[in-house]
Order: sequence, then C-alpha cells, then structure tokens
Amino acid sequence: MRLKTWHNVLIIAGALIATAAIPTGALADDITVKASIMVALMRNYLRTLDAPEGTTTTESNPAYKEPAAAPPSPAANVQAPGASAGDWPSYNRTITSERFSPLSQINTKNVGGLKVLCTYDTGEFASFESGLIMVNNALIGSTEFETFSLNPATCAENWRTIENYPAFIIPVNRGVAYADGMLFRGTEDGRVLAYDFNTGRHMWETTIAEASHGESVPAAPIVWNGLVFVGNAGSDWKGGKGHVFALDAKTGKIVWEFFLVPKSDGDAVRGPLGASPLNASTWKNDPGIPITGGGTWTSYTLDPQTGLLYVPGGNPAPDFVIGVREGENLYTDSVVVLDAKTGDYKRHFKLVLKDWHDWDVSNPPILIQTAGGKQLMVVAPKDGYLYGFDLTNNSQLYKVPVTQIENVAEAFEPGKSVHFLPRCGRRRGMEQPGLLSANEPCLHRRG
Repeated sequence: MRLKTWHNVLIIAGALIATAAIPTGALADDITVKASIMVALMRNYLRTLDAPEGTTTTESNPAYKEPAAAPPSPAANVQAPGASAGDWPSYNRTITSERFSPLSQINTKNVGGLKVLCTYDTGEFASFESGLIMVNNALIGSTEFETFSLNPATCAENWRTIENYPAFIIPVNRGVAYADGMLFRGTEDGRVLAYDFNTGRHMWETTIAEASHGESVPAAPIVWNGLVFVGNAGSDWKGGKGHVFALDAKTGKIVWEFFLVPKSDGDAVRGPLGASPLNASTWKNDPGIPITGGGTWTSYTLDPQTGLLYVPGGNPAPDFVIGVREGENLYTDSVVVLDAKTGDYKRHFKLVLKDWHDWDVSNPPILIQTAGGKQLMVVAPKDGYLYGFDLTNNSQLYKVPVTQIENVAEAFEPGKSVHFLPRCGRRRGMEQPGLLSANEPCLHRRG
C-alpha cells in the first residue's frame, strides 16, 4: 500500500525540510490525546493490510551515469582522507560525531539570499527524520521503506530502492552510512541492509532485532575499518532489549554482539558475545517483570585513535514505573564504551541514575579536543543537562543545565498530575509541558 503523502520534502539550498499537516493549539484534555494516539495506531495498521512481505524493488533513472570510479571511502578515519571537502558521508559527518562542516560558501552575508532550488516528494505519508548524506555529488536519503539517490542540483532521482514489509508503530528511519562504494541502513522489521552506492542494488541483509518484541533498527549506522556498527531500538516493550552489533561491511556477517542490559535465558544470541561484567543484580525486578530496555535510537561514536566505540544507551522499561525495577538498571541511560574490534566492555558512564521520565541518551556522544588540549567526551541526554568527561581519567568535569528543570524528583502516583521539566518529549500542540497524569504518562517522540 502506498498512500500519497500529505507533505513534500523540500530541498532548499542543500537542506531538507519536512512540512506536514500537524494539529495546532493546546490539546484540550486526555481524551483528545488518547484519540490522537488511536488515530496514529490505526493509520499504521491500515498501511500493513496489503503490504507484501520480503520484496525489494529498485527503480533506476535511465539518464543517470555512474561515476567513472567508485568514490573513496570516508570511513578510514575521522577526517575521511581522499573524500571531497563537500562530502557528508554519515549521519554526523565524522565517526567522532562533531557534525562540523568546513564549507564556507554560505555565510552570514549571503544566507538571506537562499531560495528553493528544487523539490523532491517522497510519496509517503510519514515523518521524515533522515539525516541526508552527500557523497560524490549524490544526495542520499531514506524513509521507513525507501532509500533514494538524488542529483542535488535538480532533485532528479539517480535511483530509488523500495523495501516492502509490515509497517511499524513508529514509522521512521534516521539515515544511511557510506563506505567503499556501499550504503548501509536499518529497517523497522529488525534488519540491516546494504546497497550498491551507484545503482541501489541490494547487496546483503542481516537480521539483528526481534520485531515481535517491538524491536527495530531506526538509527543510521557508522562504519570503520570494514565494520558496520549499529544496534536495535524499541526496548520500551515487554521483553525487548538493546543489543550492539558489528557487521562485516562486505558480507553482513555478525562479527560480535553486546547486550546493553542483562541477558536472560531464552534471549536470542546472533553472534559472538563481547566480554561483559553485566548481570541481573543491578535490576532487582519484581517476579514476572522481564528485564527490558537499553535500546539505541541514534548513531554511535568511535575514536579511531583508540579503537573505542561509544554507545548511547536508552531508558529502562517499563518506562514510568520505577517500583518494579528498583536497581541501577545498568547499562540503561549510559554511554557504554566497547572495544570496536571485539565488542568487549571497557567502561560506562551512567548519566541518569534513576530514570522514570524516559530520559535516555538519545544523542550521540561527541569526542572533542579543547583549546587547552583536553580530550573530552561531551553528551546531552534528555534530562536537560550537558555532561563533559575528561577521557584521560574518565572523570566528570561538568554537568550543566541547558534548559529549565523543575520537579524532577516528584514521584508518579495513580490519579495524580505532576508538573515537571524537561518533558520526556514534546510535540507541537502540547502547550502545557510537564503536566503529566500517571495513567497517561507521555506522548513522546524519539531522538
């Protein structure tokens, strides 16, 4: 089923802007909130009714001419030697995640002259959260089901590949990564896919998540030394758990796997497990409450000098009911550091000590060097603080509030409204942030 989109995705001087029909004004009461949720769930259900499973379609533009040679890989190290200065080959541009562009053509003097250059319509009724990448004069984007390559000057398709599989409750994909003539992305039914950069041809696929447990792979992968690093999200549902994977970029074979929360009997193990000190003693769950949580919703960060992978971990679950999981809930709400080659645990930085607000680490850590020469990891989870850690001794240098923070220690109780900031997430139209009823805890979005 393909419903015609209610919005266009506009490319404006190289930037993509999604506009949609979103309700305005305050949501009057819980009835309206619940009705909105039910409409969204029903819409996603209807999208699956006649969707064939397991098929892939690639559409090519006959006028498209492949590059004379495959573009150089930007994944060799943080600075992507040999790649064009204009390239943006992964979600955060570099694997150290600083998202800095050296381009200077657009500046404070001429930015006012930007205008719409061309428009590309995805043809889907869905959110658009793809982090576009730019490699060898091709603009690559993705939606829940599609991956496309565009000519950035005209918005003409070079190619588009469509994956048909049942829709997920959160219809989103955050983007792709490029390395050595290949593109890599995740899907909402728990797979990682690889495509040929020039043609969109399907190269391989590997399943890393259990869709029946509500797990999905929305994050954009990163690539380094022939390995693709990505994990699953969706661990707010009963039994879902966050896993981190390294896949062989050429074949899709799982090189190693790491559980971000304690492994239980019966959990699927898909690859060699990295060494971990983690056990269930940090959870203290009530009988019948499975350990759930630790999904990863965004890209990872990697230090090419040390070979260390920095993984932002999601919240524990059940999300807002802390009484059934009284422990530390490791390694949720943490940045977990792994050996990128083996998946072995090295250390972790626990950020949110007791989480019942959905304050997971939904942003990638950033590795920086200060003007004074300090090597830092800087990260901003959803609790409203900016954290800085000195990587020479892994000590916390600062924890600075970057937004309004109120009543965060207030417990949730049935029938009691709680005002707190920051919210677990805000949508346009919810003009009373922090007004939370324990029986309708949060209408939230990820990332």
